[in-house]
Amino acid sequence: MMNQENNSRRSFLKKSVIATGAFTLGGILPGFSAKSYNNIIGANERLQVSVMGVNSRGGALAQNFAGQSNSVIAHICDVDSRAIAKCKEGISKFQTHIPKEFNDFRRSLESKDIDVLVVAAPDHWHAPAAILASQAGKHVYLEKPCSHNPREGELLIDAVKKYGNVIQMGNQRRSWPNVVKGISEVHNGTIGDVYYAKTWYTNNRPSIGVGKKVAVPNWLDFELWQGPAPRMDFKDNLIHYNWHWFWNWGTGEALNNGTHMVDLARWGLQVDYPTLVSSQGGRYAYKDDWETPDTQVINMEFGRDKLITWEGRSCNAMTTEGSNVGVMFYGSNGALQIDGANSYKVFDVKGKLVREEKDSGIINTTSLSSPSQQLDAIHIQNMFSAIKNGANLNSDILSGHQSTLLVQLGNIALRAGKQLEINPANGHILNDKKTMGNFWSREYAKGWEPKV
Repeated sequence: MMNQENNSRRSFLKKSVIATGAFTLGGILPGFSAKSYNNIIGANERLQVSVMGVNSRGGALAQNFAGQSNSVIAHICDVDSRAIAKCKEGISKFQTHIPKEFNDFRRSLESKDIDVLVVAAPDHWHAPAAILASQAGKHVYLEKPCSHNPREGELLIDAVKKYGNVIQMGNQRRSWPNVVKGISEVHNGTIGDVYYAKTWYTNNRPSIGVGKKVAVPNWLDFELWQGPAPRMDFKDNLIHYNWHWFWNWGTGEALNNGTHMVDLARWGLQVDYPTLVSSQGGRYAYKDDWETPDTQVINMEFGRDKLITWEGRSCNAMTTEGSNVGVMFYGSNGALQIDGANSYKVFDVKGKLVREEKDSGIINTTSLSSPSQQLDAIHIQNMFSAIKNGANLNSDILSGHQSTLLVQLGNIALRAGKQLEINPANGHILNDKKTMGNFWSREYAKGWEPKV
């Protein structure tokens, strides 16, 4: 249960008079930097943020949160001592406050002063860490995917209901202005009755080779890095990025990048849970330790009138519709495309470009850490508004779970080798107790089982 100190601090923050949208990275007065603003505004009026996992994406998020006028990075948590040092140096450009360092993020959660935990550790940590933070009375900014398996997503929903905190999933495009406008056009009938959304992601990822069992480096706490996951030996081709391609810790390209565009597709089609899911694919490009598919197609049907597909190609960056990432909505009167940028295109039913809404900002969709920092700040500020003023989240945990579940079901269909019938009321697999039992949850290291 949340203690009185946490409740008092939360009450204070909700009464704060700082306007959450006034001081984003793009709204700083001439002559003042984000760092200058953070020196002016009293620390006790800013949200105190702890970041868990700061090697790549987490390091970029730490800088983004440090750059907000109404938050400060108070704690940095990582099992890699090198990452902590690098992160401290990075955020020093945005704030003068020197954050405390923690190897174990659970020690950070013990602090009554921390308001928000940013979870950017590997996928197997996402839900367990968010649940522990919720129990400690903290709000959570949770990188996508929100969970490693469907049951964890359900536990996150239960956690918010029980503890009353805010959990925002990091599918930041939900807050990008032109993406929001494009989805509104889909909803408002610009391309007629919309029935199909095609999504995709392509890249040229190299082989990860065959790893060798070696001693754990002295800069890494591998035991804590594995945390909730069943124990496996350390190999020299695992950390820091290649864990994505091992089922024990990662979720493959489908959840790594597919989540973003499948989320937009689900949002645009205004659907929740599917009725049928199938998937084909495999590790085709190389023969190495990579376990998840490098080539995959997922089909998600919603009744008899709506369909979402996702195509992932991790090892062949040939573009689709002129972009390496995107979603195309097809309707009775035309099509609308949203790619990796804060922009969209409208086509007539014959494929002629009718109109294009552009953003002059440059977004590097192949960046592993920070493809769109300034736009992502809008998503962060939306979360702050929810914390302080009770505003609606652009990506609440129910919505985040529903989108994450779609691609999880795709992975389950692939691994089980069968089409799945799905209960449209809750997303559960129907008429297949074996598949449900094998894939809905997972085994955990003893003592690490997430509980609400």
